Amino acid sequence: MSEPLVNVIRGGRVESIHRGDWVLVDVSGRILAHKGDPMKRTFWRSSAKPFQALPTLEAGAAEKFSMTTEEISLLCASHNGEPRHVETALGLLHKMGLDESALDCGTAQPMLLEAAFETIGRGESFTQLQNPCSGKHSGMLALCLLNGWPLENYIMRDHPVQKEMLKSIAHAVSMEEKYIGIAIDGCGVPVFELPLYNMALAYARLSLPEAFFEGAGLSAAKTVAHAMTTAPFFVAGTKRLDTNLMEATQGRILAKLGAESVYCVSLMTKGVALVLKIEDGSYRAIDPVVIDLLSRMGELSESELEALSYHRKPLLRNQRKEIIGHLECVDPEVNFDFDATWSPNVDKVML
Repeated sequence: MSEPLVNVIRGGRVESIHRGDWVLVDVSGRILAHKGDPMKRTFWRSSAKPFQALPTLEAGAAEKFSMTTEEISLLCASHNGEPRHVETALGLLHKMGLDESALDCGTAQPMLLEAAFETIGRGESFTQLQNPCSGKHSGMLALCLLNGWPLENYIMRDHPVQKEMLKSIAHAVSMEEKYIGIAIDGCGVPVFELPLYNMALAYARLSLPEAFFEGAGLSAAKTVAHAMTTAPFFVAGTKRLDTNLMEATQGRILAKLGAESVYCVSLMTKGVALVLKIEDGSYRAIDPVVIDLLSRMGELSESELEALSYHRKPLLRNQRKEIIGHLECVDPEVNFDFDATWSPNVDKVML
């Protein structure tokens, strides 16, 4: 059962409560701490994107299409639709001999309101390039080109590229494909339902890829992790926790949002990952929980906490821009079987 994680405070009183579940897992499969149900099943949504990028990179797309670090980061992104995101997505498509018309993710308003207002102000319509998933879809198209698969209907569950996506996910989370739930994501492709524990296990493996991946898979996992932490703006963008957290920690922490408030964090090189799900899908509850837990684990310095203050204790304002409340974490009352100096024994990976 989900536990209270965040209180919404107005006038010094609790007005609302956001409940959720989180789990901290190491690369050997050990649960280090949790709140709520660590085996709760939910859809991974866009937090699965780093693992959906792996087959594309394993197939040699980075070399074939001379992908930059920023373009590889965009493969894993739920980006804001800012100009740099749009330009990078279009540039990647052009390298592949394609244009926006090849995408089938759907037209979307940019996630960043300022970018949306700028588009409207120019008298332009929103495009598929502004869709937060345009990078992921470009990666899928690249995999189609490398394998000679048809570009038409690439979003359909029975298309070879989507079968590769499911295969990659199943491998990363150590589950048989038949036990992974399938539905349709916001951008039209299949989306995966599985336990929070298995999501965390995959992100722990991404933080220490040599403990699990092999051959081309190892190279691809290292490339994804490096790109996301080196070019974090292209994972999300302005004012976004994913980007700000990776920038503040200089890539020591990798982070990825999923729709309906799934959030995944890798402690790079430590083989440890945190996965959070807010029960009601409210995005506003994510930031304070993530920052609070990382702080309690000793993973954020005072200067890093200061840099992330915008996310640590979100303020509530009324229509007059007056501060009328804030969000704060409920004391989780957990003891971590972990500290900042802990490192896994990579010779004892059980799963």
